[in-house]
Amino acid sequence: MYRVATYGNYQSALLNLMNTQAKANDAQERVSTQKNATDLVGFGRQSETLTALKGSSARLQAFMDTSQSVAARLTTQDLAMNRVGDGTEGIRSALGNAIAADTSVGLMTELEGMFQSVRGGLNTKHQGNYLFAGSSVDVEPLAAQTLADLSAAPSIASVFRNDSLKTASRVAEGTTLETGVLANDLGTGTLSVLRDIQAYHESAQGPLSGKLTEAQKTFLTSQLTLLEQAGKAVTEKTAITGAQANQIDNLIASHKDQIASLDGLVADRTDADMLKAVTDLQLSQVAIQASAQVIGQLRQSTLLNYLS
Repeated sequence: MYRVATYGNYQSALLNLMNTQAKANDAQERVSTQKNATDLVGFGRQSETLTALKGSSARLQAFMDTSQSVAARLTTQDLAMNRVGDGTEGIRSALGNAIAADTSVGLMTELEGMFQSVRGGLNTKHQGNYLFAGSSVDVEPLAAQTLADLSAAPSIASVFRNDSLKTASRVAEGTTLETGVLANDLGTGTLSVLRDIQAYHESAQGPLSGKLTEAQKTFLTSQLTLLEQAGKAVTEKTAITGAQANQIDNLIASHKDQIASLDGLVADRTDADMLKAVTDLQLSQVAIQASAQVIGQLRQSTLLNYLS
């Protein structure tokens, strides 16, 4: 006699078919997503490690985003400070030429132009905010618009409207950089000289508009010394900004390397072995076909096939 389909065999064949379908779905998901699982539950015991790795990567990404923002700000800040420095150097050059030529014709017009250069640098904006205004980012840090305004002010301090809060940014674990520069710290020296020259020009010893007297030469020569000191102060602050920019660039490179390393560790645990996934998919498809054939044969087998 031949043993024909029974309830037990039929149930076993169905179970095999369901298992092979589940394996096929798993393999198909790995092939389509290129990941071993689509959620942390699928990674089992490794989920805690993955959570820690991704948390570290997220913190580093936040530091890198901050560093890149600071780098952009420092670039704009460097350009603005160079503008102030160039204006200061231009004032020195104008005074030196006037003294050498023994004439102040056109001097005040030239100084007005240099003042506007310095003013433009001090009132520079970055992303809509004034760079050197401290926390008062929506107010021009230098109020005076002309040399006459500068001379009319009760004091040099009164022409500045910035507060005393300097920008500081946390760019890495345990590393906070104070990158902000205040307008009054940057421009007081240069603007004090311009204010004194304008006041002298408007005084009884002026105007500075013709052949220089000995008293006028002496006065302008004394201002050259003050301008040299002011120029050095601006140069030092610009150098600090440059050093900070280099430090930020190094931090950004370090953050990128660390993020890449962490991403590699995550990928080692999450990325599917595509060769194995494709092989598993093909094998599971063959198994499904075989299980389906078995079930089909069991459904077709009856005792009538063996009765004569």
